[in-house]
Amino acid sequence: MGVFHFKQFDVINERSAMKVNTDGVLLGAFTEVLPSDRKVLDIGTGTGTVALMVAQRLSELNPDFEIHAIDIDAPSAGEAASNFESSPWKGHLLSFNSSLKNFDRDDEYDLILSNPPYFDNSLQAPQQRRNAARHTGVTSVTEEESLSYRDVLEYSQKHLAPSGRVALVLPADQEKALLRHARMCGFVPWKLLRVRTVPRKQPSRVVVRFVRRGQPVTCVEEEFTLMNEAGKRTTYPSPLDHYLLDA
Repeated sequence: MGVFHFKQFDVINERSAMKVNTDGVLLGAFTEVLPSDRKVLDIGTGTGTVALMVAQRLSELNPDFEIHAIDIDAPSAGEAASNFESSPWKGHLLSFNSSLKNFDRDDEYDLILSNPPYFDNSLQAPQQRRNAARHTGVTSVTEEESLSYRDVLEYSQKHLAPSGRVALVLPADQEKALLRHARMCGFVPWKLLRVRTVPRKQPSRVVVRFVRRGQPVTCVEEEFTLMNEAGKRTTYPSPLDHYLLDA
């Protein structure tokens, strides 16, 4: 059985179209949670890793929270549900097999997160489910429209609480397009993290946290490097230490 072990929970990593990956772990670790967060939405949950990471920290802040996790891929949503059920926070996590377009609820969310598909121009993986999980504009096994960061921002425009936040992780070369579309949807960046794999390389990922326009914030820009030149995980303190077992 493929299992990924975190400090406080385990993730079965077999049926989901997208496995536990660095992007999701970065999103879950570097996205701030607040004591006032009561409703959270994880869009494109896969194995449920990001939702579980958020649940771990929210449980330390308040006992009254609920996390909804959706995925268009039925095996992924089922695996997330199994991972939620075996976690310490099973009463706070709900998994839904749904596209974002069909996730029609009246809930207003304090935090919306997504690690959306992003390989618009890359070669597609051979498996159809993996295509749908990795590429924008690719139909899934249910022939629903695939997810993009534009969809996430437009959904958040309607369903985010006035003082809520949206957090996404994307390749660094999509930063400008992401910020531009966010502005069109009425969002401004609150915190922007550029991630390098090793010190000598340019950033490969960006984790951006948005708030609605009009909030009294100034964008904080930061950088984080995953590994040293020897390929070992960096040892300086970071939010990842809260989750990952010692290397």
